[in-house]
Amino acid sequence: MSTISQRGIANLHSHAFQRAMAGLAERRLHPTDSFWTWRETMYHMASRFTPEDLHAVASQLYVEMLRAGYTTVCEFHYVHHRPDGRPYANSLAMSEALLQAAQDTGIRLTLLPVLYMTAGMDGAPLSERQRRFGHTTESYLRDWFALQGRGAQLGCAFHSLRAVPANAMRDIYEALPATAPLHIHIAEQAAEVDSAMQHLGARPVRWLLDQMPVDSRWTLVHATHLDEGEIRDLAASRATVAICPTTEANLGDGIFAAAEYFEQGGRWGIGSDSHISVSPIEELRWLEYAQRLTKQRRTVLCSDAEPRNAQLLLQGVAESAATATGYTEHELAADTVELDGDSAILTGATAQDLAQRWVFSGNANIVRHVTVNGTRVIEEGRHLRGEPILAAYRQVMQRLLA
Repeated sequence: MSTISQRGIANLHSHAFQRAMAGLAERRLHPTDSFWTWRETMYHMASRFTPEDLHAVASQLYVEMLRAGYTTVCEFHYVHHRPDGRPYANSLAMSEALLQAAQDTGIRLTLLPVLYMTAGMDGAPLSERQRRFGHTTESYLRDWFALQGRGAQLGCAFHSLRAVPANAMRDIYEALPATAPLHIHIAEQAAEVDSAMQHLGARPVRWLLDQMPVDSRWTLVHATHLDEGEIRDLAASRATVAICPTTEANLGDGIFAAAEYFEQGGRWGIGSDSHISVSPIEELRWLEYAQRLTKQRRTVLCSDAEPRNAQLLLQGVAESAATATGYTEHELAADTVELDGDSAILTGATAQDLAQRWVFSGNANIVRHVTVNGTRVIEEGRHLRGEPILAAYRQVMQRLLA
């Protein structure tokens, strides 16, 4: 069987536990069902997880990512404590479950422990269902530094402007190493923009650009709702936007202004977020397709210099991977995904149209082999530890769904 080597893809935004609820929120919970009502299902699922459950679900998810061509994942991790908010005897138990899942599957992990302090931009205290997410700045920093040297890159995630007061964000920023990647949910929903205007006096992205030293260390997740000035200044900051098209569509967030942002030279990547889809190809395809639906024309995300849109999309995710994940360009460039050169969708493929074929020619997974950090982790489409990982996942899901 012939294969064609491609660079591995970085998944810039993951909530591993949400893999367990994929497909379970597809029913109307309210006459105006939205992201805010979807959270009820998410809170219910999050309340059931133990560290052992998280390890099993994350391991299965990471196998699925590797099989699809993701070789690195940024885990935006906020389920820290017991359901009642009390820390586990080992306060790092949930983080260690994710570290072990990455080690067991061989995926590159950037662990992003999340600072989560308030329930809204008005400073409201965390609700009962949010208590297991919460930290003080002191407990967050204690746990963050205890996680160093655990075999993964370590970064920081500020959950959102509604969950992290400005003074706490500044304190954490000042306390962390100057090389740590910084991620934040921002401007995902129109209601979030309205709340920021009311309580902060500025739109979310504008506030962040004006109040924090946003640069290439930062990854802004979603950033769905931007005005022209925010697009221009965010692109100029060299921060990365993590776009999650399948989750943003599933939640009714809106459509990121990718065409305008790309024209400004903005950096960007993709994430699978809630994992209703675990396919970089689907994320890239729908990033382009959403622009076509909005603009009512074809081949939007390309340029005079690179008229092949799939090639430009793959270049984009490669160019942002190092700063968003914290790994070096040399490390990431060595991770390879080998495609089945004998697959029907690549019949007669040339170097000029290979990317177009891979991204836009159907839904068959043609990834055959994946190598991460010099180790083959996917062989003939199968993970070397896939069967016991799947068995453990099935057992945990039976309990979670009981």
